[in-house]
Amino acid sequence: MYLLFDIGGTNMRLAVSKDGKGFGEPVIVPTPQNFSSGIGEIARIAKELSGGEAITNGAGGIAGPLDRQRAMLVNAPHLSDWAKKPLKAELEKALTAPVHIENDAAMVGLGEAVYGAGKGHGIVVYITVSTGIGGARIVNGRIDSSAYGFEPGHQIIQFDSAITCPGCGGAGHLEGFTSGTAVERKYGKKPHDVTDEAVWDEVAKYLAIGLNNTIVHWSPDAVVMGGSMMIKKPGVDINRVREYIDKTLTIFPNKPELKLAELGHVGGLWGALAYLNSKM
Repeated sequence: MYLLFDIGGTNMRLAVSKDGKGFGEPVIVPTPQNFSSGIGEIARIAKELSGGEAITNGAGGIAGPLDRQRAMLVNAPHLSDWAKKPLKAELEKALTAPVHIENDAAMVGLGEAVYGAGKGHGIVVYITVSTGIGGARIVNGRIDSSAYGFEPGHQIIQFDSAITCPGCGGAGHLEGFTSGTAVERKYGKKPHDVTDEAVWDEVAKYLAIGLNNTIVHWSPDAVVMGGSMMIKKPGVDINRVREYIDKTLTIFPNKPELKLAELGHVGGLWGALAYLNSKM
C-alpha cells in the first residue's frame, strides 16, 4: 500500500493507493506550521487511511527547494519551521517505510505529464502560477535530474528592477511580476477581486517573457500551466499568453503546445503515484 502526500504552505493532502493504479478520497487538512506537529499529523492520517495495514512506500511533494539528497527543505518561505529539519528520516520513522520526497510543483508536473494534460508528450514543462511561481521539467515520465530542483519563478526578467520577489527578495524575478502575492502587493486586493483586464494582460505579457526563457532553455514538446491564477477567473487568459509567445518565440520552427492543467488539486497525488510506479 502506497501513501501519497502533498504538503503545501496552506494545506496538506494525503491518500492511499492499494493497487498502484489510483487512490481513494484524499484527506485535506491545514498544514501545521510546527514541524513535529506536521509529522505527527501525517502519521495519524496515514494510520487512519490505511486501516492499520502496513504502508510499503510513501511519496509526495512539499513546497520549497530540497537538498541534493531530497531529504530536507533547504528553504521554506511558507513553512519556516520545516526548513533544515530531517524530513525524510522523520517520515520514514513515523511510517516505518521508505519515503521519497520532491518539490511539490515537480510532483504536480509529473502527475500532469503522466496522467493529465501532458500525457503523450515526451518532454513536458509544468508551470504553476499561484501564490508563487514554481515548475519543473519532466522527461519521458520522470522528473528531470537537478542539483536542488527547479525554480523558474526566480529567473530574472528585469535586471536592476525596483520590483522584488515576494518569495526570496531578489530583484526583477518573474515571481515579482506574475504571482498572486505580487498582484495583491501591487493593487492592494486579492487577485480574484481584480477585474481590470489591463492588469491581467500585463501579467500575461510578463508570464510570456518567463515562458519564452523557459522554453528556449528546456525545449519541451508541451507546456502545462496550472495554479489558481491560471485556472480561476478573473485571472490570466492562456490565450493572451499564447499570443505573446507567438511574438517572442522566434528561434524554434515549431512552438510547444501550451495547455491548462487537468488534474486540479490532486495533481500532486497523481504525481506521487507516478513517481512510486517508476521506482517499483
